[in-house]
Amino acid sequence: MTKSFFTIPILALSLIGRLLDALITSIAKSFFTIALLTFLLIGRPFPAACDPTNAAGPVGTVAAPAMPGKSVTTGKWKIIPPEKIAWRPTNLLPPGAQIAVLEGDPSQPGFFTLRLKVPDGYRFPAHWHSSAERVTVLSGTLYLGMGDGSNKAAAVPLGPGTYSTMPPKMAHFGWTQGETILQLSSLGPWTITYVNPSDDPRR
Repeated sequence: MTKSFFTIPILALSLIGRLLDALITSIAKSFFTIALLTFLLIGRPFPAACDPTNAAGPVGTVAAPAMPGKSVTTGKWKIIPPEKIAWRPTNLLPPGAQIAVLEGDPSQPGFFTLRLKVPDGYRFPAHWHSSAERVTVLSGTLYLGMGDGSNKAAAVPLGPGTYSTMPPKMAHFGWTQGETILQLSSLGPWTITYVNPSDDPRR
């Protein structure tokens, strides 16, 4: 009786000890496995973001080919100082206006930029263009209004640094205060149509 009484608890404790040992071993193996996977996944950079051999490059950027000693474009850098601007009369506007084409050809399809210089008190009869008009006032003041010119009070003064843009075929008129220089950019071919044909200096 006494021997059996002590034998059963000893066997039970031995079994519990073996189970605990197996459980601890299993947990240790699982921890090692998780640690190894974590190192493999996090310890090495993702190719899509950091691998220089990845042709796609990082998200949101486009990799440019390295071209040491070579220009990216084949165009020419053009600079025109103010004193080198070649002003000339134009028959598109009433007498007194001078223009200088800085880039492109207004008579041909494509982008162009020109400057317009007019004296104090110069008046632009009501007219419209076949392309959008984008004007920057460089000096002087341009009073610009929409319509056929009958409502002079509708004109708005545009001082130096002011930018104005209007869509094609929008009739407008204006006049200047002080000698005024404007810079105009648009797409050719550039045309001007006067609201009142008698205002057209080409007639």
